[in-house]
Amino acid sequence: MANSLVFLADDLEQPMTAEQFLRRRKGISHRMLMRLKHTPGGICCNGKPIRTIDPISSGDRIVLTEPEQSSGLTPSSHLHVPILTETASYILYNKPPGMPVHPSQGHHNDTLGNVFAAAFPTLPFRPVYRLDRDTSGICLIAKSAYSAKLLQGHIQKRYLALVCGILTSPGTVNAPIARESDSIIRRCVRADGKPAVTHFVPLGNDDQYTLLELTLETGRTHQIRVHMAHLGYPLAGDSLYGGDLSRFQRHMLHCASVEFFDPDTHEMVSVTCPWDVSEQPFPGISIPYYDNPKQKVTK
Repeated sequence: MANSLVFLADDLEQPMTAEQFLRRRKGISHRMLMRLKHTPGGICCNGKPIRTIDPISSGDRIVLTEPEQSSGLTPSSHLHVPILTETASYILYNKPPGMPVHPSQGHHNDTLGNVFAAAFPTLPFRPVYRLDRDTSGICLIAKSAYSAKLLQGHIQKRYLALVCGILTSPGTVNAPIARESDSIIRRCVRADGKPAVTHFVPLGNDDQYTLLELTLETGRTHQIRVHMAHLGYPLAGDSLYGGDLSRFQRHMLHCASVEFFDPDTHEMVSVTCPWDVSEQPFPGISIPYYDNPKQKVTK
């Protein structure tokens, strides 16, 4: 199916060209506009094809239609990933641990991208942000380049992490992150790295682990894992950064909550997703997004 966007040219004090309206008022990128110019029927006004230099007036209905595309990924219809919510512009999955977001060496058919390709064979795969393979929780995928542009960099996420050791006070880690010189995967805190800021609040603990709620001001690769290890409290199960492996065999990190403005309605959307109760280390403690039996979506 073709991917279409509909805009109403309301409150125009004077006519402007289609390009001016789409670029200035609606944030359509130059690259997308060039694609539409070379697509038959790509830009229509009140049901008729127009050029980008043609004028539009208040009340006109503008429809942008991109040609069918493919993600180029192998569809994997046998894989099931729970859907938290979906609109014409985006879909939010509850990604399980152990599933990569993108195909890579050794993971060609078992990723979230393969799941998306099976459901939407004519849409490119556009994750708004990435989660590590063993990180579970909310993963937001845009269904169009326009939606991706509006969403990227404007998502407020909250994570839950189980760390080794006892933390009782909230804190902030403000430490630059760089790639280890001898590794293409591992990151470290280093003065010449990129700025990175992580805030954390303890939610509960036993004699071995502390459960944290974390928010990020930046989105560096492995940021939470690197920052907590830098403090001396690596994530439980995180073999890459020195976490204890006695109880958990993967790093204990979950994207539990996201907030963003809907690219179509411009309303605030809030989605929460509980952590799998089978991994709950503190059954006697009530924890937000943690032991709630249902996903929650509010607008």
